Amino acid sequence: MSRIAVITGSTRPGRNNRQVAEWVLARAQERQPEVEFELVDIADFNLPLLNEAVPAGYQQYSNEATKEFSARIDEFDGFIFVTPEYNHSVAPALANALSYLNAEWANKAAGIVSYGSAFGVRAVEHLRGILSELQVAHVQKAGMFSLFGDFENFSVFAPTEMQAASVDPMLDQLVVWTRALESVRAGATAL
Repeated sequence: MSRIAVITGSTRPGRNNRQVAEWVLARAQERQPEVEFELVDIADFNLPLLNEAVPAGYQQYSNEATKEFSARIDEFDGFIFVTPEYNHSVAPALANALSYLNAEWANKAAGIVSYGSAFGVRAVEHLRGILSELQVAHVQKAGMFSLFGDFENFSVFAPTEMQAASVDPMLDQLVVWTRALESVRAGATAL
């Protein structure tokens, strides 16, 4: 059975991110019951600003938090990144977490769910560039939510039906790509 992590993109106190990620997890489990989805909260790993001396591509991690994060991410075949938009870009905590690893992300599929004043569209575009460098095959469709229309008082996630439905095509694409890339990874290890 394919395993896909729903990864939070913010660690900020009082964040909306966790509730959006939990909603995405429930939606994914309902829509794709033949896939195992799990929530991975980057806040649980206490990753400081990137502090590994050796580049991630060598997988020579010196910090216990990095080793734990590496082992957790390596368990999955695909990812859904839930990111807010900060300063017209991806959340710094997510960019930092992505930078800690390399091989653990490679040749896996990803979908993106974003939110912000402009639906998080700029965060999505910046995240796509980061994922491409990490050799993550990100699907074309994305779930997008507005701070103005999909949150009550900018703090309680209550998506409109129309925006909630934006997640479904992303989930459908992600499952297909996740399965396809399993054979890519199997072929890479056979070399």
